[in-house]
Amino acid sequence: MVQIKLFVKSLKLKSTYLIFCLHYIIMAQTETATLGGGCFWCVEAVYQRVKGIESVKPGYAGGHVKNPSYKEICTGNTGHAEVAQINFNKNIITYEQILNVFWQSHDPTTLNRQGNDVGTQYRSVIFYHNNEQKEIAEKSKEYADNSDYWKNPIVTEITMLNNYSNAEDYHDNYYDNNPNQPYCLFVIRPKLNKLQKDGVID
Repeated sequence: MVQIKLFVKSLKLKSTYLIFCLHYIIMAQTETATLGGGCFWCVEAVYQRVKGIESVKPGYAGGHVKNPSYKEICTGNTGHAEVAQINFNKNIITYEQILNVFWQSHDPTTLNRQGNDVGTQYRSVIFYHNNEQKEIAEKSKEYADNSDYWKNPIVTEITMLNNYSNAEDYHDNYYDNNPNQPYCLFVIRPKLNKLQKDGVID
């Protein structure tokens, strides 16, 4: 009886260890990118359609107000940018490929503006999480700037992530939950259709 109990206990310990190892492996494969390319509803919808993306969360970053509200962000006085925090499987998609989608999915040559969305909260920005991301972002920006894709110089800011907070829950999956909302219908949907046609997203 004692031997059976010890055997069962051993199995439980091995099972717990195995779960821990699997969790560690999964976490080791996941990396985070934080990008601002105008309205975060757009950025979220784009990256939700990219292979290798595990999750996308709208948020605010780079300002001087702690845990701002969407209403505060819209004033343009908090210094924050609307961003999408993207968790991706780096065994499927690289950070460089994440940025390739970024350059093609918004206009990085307009300062503090994307289409009719005007203000510092809509600025083009890459918030890097570590020095490796910084180096990749700088090289990627230089390459994009020297390409023929954009006529005007890229004004995208590259800076270390600071003062990030999640946006309110109602922003999550905004396009998918509100496909017939005017902004989704006339701004996001045409963008997604073009990117799908060009093979940038799935």
